[in-house]
Amino acid sequence: MIVRLFRRLVGPLLDKLLFGATLLLALQVPQLVDHYQQFLAGLYESTHWQIEGYNRTAKDFGYTDASAMIQHHRQNSVPSVRADAKQKLATLAQFEQLQQGVALFANGNLISKTLYMIAPSRYHYLEITLNNFTPGIPLSTEGIAFGLIAGLLLNLLITAPFSVVYRRILPRYKSQLGVKPIAKPRIKANLKADTGSKKTSTTHKPCSDH
Repeated sequence: MIVRLFRRLVGPLLDKLLFGATLLLALQVPQLVDHYQQFLAGLYESTHWQIEGYNRTAKDFGYTDASAMIQHHRQNSVPSVRADAKQKLATLAQFEQLQQGVALFANGNLISKTLYMIAPSRYHYLEITLNNFTPGIPLSTEGIAFGLIAGLLLNLLITAPFSVVYRRILPRYKSQLGVKPIAKPRIKANLKADTGSKKTSTTHKPCSDH
């Protein structure tokens, strides 16, 4: 009896608290995406400035572009020149990836942005963004809708295993142990039976002998 009362009173409250927590957590994703986009844009600008410097140096020394200069420096006999060329080549590759990321964040939807953000190959970008992240509530319609849907799905993922255990596995376990459910008292039926017996006793009175 106490367990049932506790489940009826506390169960709905726990469900509401869990849904509120998952909703707040899901609403942080659009906020994190905005912070990540700002970080990506800043990194893109700084890398673009470096690439422009490479191109200017290449033109000053007669190369068609920075890639031609870097490829020539990679064949140089001086180890430091080859190491510098390797670093510049990595910067060019990074810049190409940043171009793709900036284009995706400019034209993509929130789901594609989130998948790009959580990619393992770019985890260090996400880690830097998280270090400077401030929680908040998204103001865009897309962000609020994403938070509501993601919060509902996350809540279902968390509560589904407990629901399966309570509704399916636990009754089977009780039946295997031989625990029978407590039968509810049938008070109305007993009262009807008692009143019926009284009526029959009053109608069939024994005849007295004269």
